[in-house]
Amino acid sequence: MGKSSFSFLGLLILIAFSCGWNNVKDKKVIRDSSITLTTSYNPLFLDSASLQQFIAENNWVKEFEQQFVDFYTDRNYEYAWFDSTGLSEQAHHFYNLQNDYITRLEDSALFNKQFRDLYAVYSNKPAKAIKPNKEVLFTELMFTGQFFKYAAKMYKGADINLADLGWYIPRKKLNLHALLDSIIEKKATDVINYAPVSLQYPRMEKWLFRLVEMQKKEVLDSIPNLKKSLRSNDTSQLIIRIKKRLQFLQNDSLTNTPIFDTSLVLAVKKFQERHGIDVDGVIGNKLIADLNVPLKKRIEQLLINMERARWMPPQQDSTYVLVNIPEFRLRVFEAGKNLLQMNVIVGSSANNTVIFKGNLQYVVFSPYWNVPESIVRKELLPAIRKNSGYIAKHNMEITQYVGGLPQIRQKPGANNALGRVKFLFPNEFNIYLHDTPNRNLFAQTNRGLSHGCIRIAEPKKFAEFLLRDQPNYTSTAIDSLMYLEKEKWVTLKKKIPVFLVYFTSWVDQAGVLHFRRDIYQHDQKMAQKLFQK
Repeated sequence: MGKSSFSFLGLLILIAFSCGWNNVKDKKVIRDSSITLTTSYNPLFLDSASLQQFIAENNWVKEFEQQFVDFYTDRNYEYAWFDSTGLSEQAHHFYNLQNDYITRLEDSALFNKQFRDLYAVYSNKPAKAIKPNKEVLFTELMFTGQFFKYAAKMYKGADINLADLGWYIPRKKLNLHALLDSIIEKKATDVINYAPVSLQYPRMEKWLFRLVEMQKKEVLDSIPNLKKSLRSNDTSQLIIRIKKRLQFLQNDSLTNTPIFDTSLVLAVKKFQERHGIDVDGVIGNKLIADLNVPLKKRIEQLLINMERARWMPPQQDSTYVLVNIPEFRLRVFEAGKNLLQMNVIVGSSANNTVIFKGNLQYVVFSPYWNVPESIVRKELLPAIRKNSGYIAKHNMEITQYVGGLPQIRQKPGANNALGRVKFLFPNEFNIYLHDTPNRNLFAQTNRGLSHGCIRIAEPKKFAEFLLRDQPNYTSTAIDSLMYLEKEKWVTLKKKIPVFLVYFTSWVDQAGVLHFRRDIYQHDQKMAQKLFQK
């Protein structure tokens, strides 16, 4: 998994929004009365009564009523999509953008026949042939409504309850009227440059279009499971089929022979890296299973993660910690650079790590482990009944009884379940980062092993980074603090945002598409919401 250390840099920009977003923040709606027939180059204006009538007569735009009112109030009801030249340049750009999306993805959700027909009428009409009448007014408002519908789908996401999907990071707010106002004002040729989306999103979209085209050429040839793994210099007729599939999926240059040659080793390692499989150049059944996934499923997986990318809120701090749960990886970013990264162990399928945002505030050296009530009931009490010396053997103590239940904590030491240090970002889920005495587990590929908290592979390095601006906490001092008999709390000078996210697909900075397994079945739940018949 070594080279994967750089593969997730793309997720940095899931929460570092494009510079254009600064232009479309919420703003107070003020009618600009300086815009008039005299001062404007545009001779076309509407009135509020016409706008309200359009909204009343077209049910599909009613959800955008306030956005309509705010947008045209800001403009003093000047037309946005028509000007002194006729249909504006922005109108042509937007129509082509939406039409390209509909055509390439064969997605009819945004298609509006009436809108298409009106565009056909006015796309080539010269300004002198366009008179202010009901049809021109209808076309103007149809453009605005269609833009709001497109932007809501592309940049806000589906209208679903995120908590139902186990996602507790607040969804970003989207001001459609401010977005449209910015695009019209800047004469933007590409909406996405001004949209509140991450730079990751267009990368994913580019791959989406590519996969859709590839799917049209896909010939499904399910490769059977292997009785034993294939290695370099092995010979097998299955190798020809494996090479063919890798060539199709990765555009690798491979020979059409049954020999496991050097070029195949490199292609296999590349595929393993992209799918979170041990990068050893050996073909096993995990790799075969991923090779056999149809592109239709990969397209759905990518769409699901594009939806998640739409939800991510803007991140104001340049320093933050990001843990991608299905990748079992933690990264620290500062001023746009990935300064630190390490493997992590996350919650098991039975004890999911929660998806949320917190603020890292405390480093606790030589911590006590206050054993959760659920673990006391399910694991410790049965163990104590079997062995009365269990508590002492595991360096634990009972601090009190509450309702007859012992409150148990494990004292600092080599076998403490939290290791030598823990990192707290107070939250209602009681999730935190911590060291572990079981360091051998970080070598496993599937690291969904904990009760929900996140064990990190290099806790000392992480502590050094967090305390880098507090000169008393040198490397030597941190070493000493990790071997105390009583825990020591240190408060950070500044809280650091922590994002626990769940992305099973993303595109790295090199433009390489990655996939991971849906360890908590969150993708499956989202698919039921997004792809209902």
